[in-house]
Amino acid sequence: MKHILIPTDFSNNSWNALEYAACFFENIKCTFYVLHVDDLGNSDIAANSFLTINAKEKFSALDKLNETIDRIAMCFPNPDHKFISLEEYGNLIDIVRKTVDEKKIDLIVMGTKGASSIKASIIGTSTGNVITKVACNVLVIPENTITKKPSNIAFPTDFNLFYTYPILNSITEILEISNAKLDVIHVTQSKPNFSNSQVINQAYLNDYLKELFIDKHSFNHILGKSVRDSILNYIAENEIEMLTLVAKNLNLFQQVFFNNSVEVLSHQTSVPLFVMHE
Repeated sequence: MKHILIPTDFSNNSWNALEYAACFFENIKCTFYVLHVDDLGNSDIAANSFLTINAKEKFSALDKLNETIDRIAMCFPNPDHKFISLEEYGNLIDIVRKTVDEKKIDLIVMGTKGASSIKASIIGTSTGNVITKVACNVLVIPENTITKKPSNIAFPTDFNLFYTYPILNSITEILEISNAKLDVIHVTQSKPNFSNSQVINQAYLNDYLKELFIDKHSFNHILGKSVRDSILNYIAENEIEMLTLVAKNLNLFQQVFFNNSVEVLSHQTSVPLFVMHE
């Protein structure tokens, strides 16, 4: 049984995330927790006073949650899927962390604005904060993502990290569920000159993938001045339908997704982004 958390603000973006998750995990038993977090000031007791809010306002969010669950159950009827609504008040990151711990969440799925072209797009502050501040795998669904299982997944890496069991297990699960091909991508400005640890890490990853996915993976070394542009071009030219990265690999992660500051996270394509945490 998978436990999946889907924060929602009732926007089209958050609906897309819920729809994609229901489709992607169609053959897996799942409990989906659909979470709406509102400002603490909108709770029963506002701003530490004893002033209760209007009853109509109090129940509107819960009504919307229930309507969302009814809608997804109608669009994707599945006896293996259970949807539970959660309504909380306070700080989003604190509540997501608490929910991940209490509900033993395996994956967070979040919607975000996509790109009208491959040029530029900014992941919302909430999604960026969840990716960087919550120790749980996150699947980001841009608004223009087609709801279907990916056939081709790209995994950019610089081979500087040892691939621990949680990382390899996450890769294995996503490939087994999707039955997709994995393209391991390494971008460098000149001919690769690997350190001993990079050689060992690459060989270890290659051996692992050969054992489990012998005909379903490839290693690709790309020469390019910009890591970000090279990866985006590879995505466009090779019909990549999901991108995955290790959150712990901060150097590569920042090169691909951060605009000069760790506070501005850019996702410059409309394909889903799967961020793996250890």
